[in-house]
Amino acid sequence: MSSAAFLFVSRHLAGWLLLLGLCQTTAWAAEPSNTMGQRMQACASCHGKEGRASNSGYLPRIAGKPAGYLYNQLINFRDGRRQNATMAYLLDHMSDQYLMDIANHFASLDLPYPPAQTTQAPATTLARGEQLVRHGDATRGVPACASCHGAAMTGVAPAMPGLLGLPHDYLLGQLGAWRAGMRRAAAPDCMADITRRLSPQDVVAVATWLSSQPVKLGVPAVSLPAKPTMECGSGFP
Repeated sequence: MSSAAFLFVSRHLAGWLLLLGLCQTTAWAAEPSNTMGQRMQACASCHGKEGRASNSGYLPRIAGKPAGYLYNQLINFRDGRRQNATMAYLLDHMSDQYLMDIANHFASLDLPYPPAQTTQAPATTLARGEQLVRHGDATRGVPACASCHGAAMTGVAPAMPGLLGLPHDYLLGQLGAWRAGMRRAAAPDCMADITRRLSPQDVVAVATWLSSQPVKLGVPAVSLPAKPTMECGSGFP
């Protein structure tokens, strides 16, 4: 190769290498940061933006729930104690540590709640629901929901969820799933025991009252004023 030809090839090769370097630099600069928030965007297709589901559907809000509760539910979906094919598929190969990372991410979100979903419900249904939520039913051995989920019904750290701000149909579905044995938790499974002591009308009353209450402050309580009357395997240590 002549010196002129060599010089021509060298200049063009240098130009191509420079162009390749610029393209690679641009690609690196455009690559998004790998944050947990970005990884969890897939959850928004069902649970709403940032896990803030609306109150009009069946799927629950997960933003702001106690991390221990969210972790337990992810484990339950992965291991088959809760039945949902999509959740089981997504979580099948995730480690316990990564599930805890997911739980901590959504627990850290503090987002507004939508207005209460249920309006103009029958007064007798609301009264029965409030009675069960706040005081329980001693004749059936049913403790108050508030004795575990907190007086404000916004949950208790580390693992008791809030029940306000959830869709009416979701509440009905989960209470019914526990009664039928389709949803399970670590033993002793207190929710399974409680829901089987409730009549179908009581289940409707609880779901109706809870979904009719506005959420002023959805932050879980740090602790309960008294020890719960029932032991729950996945709730309190």
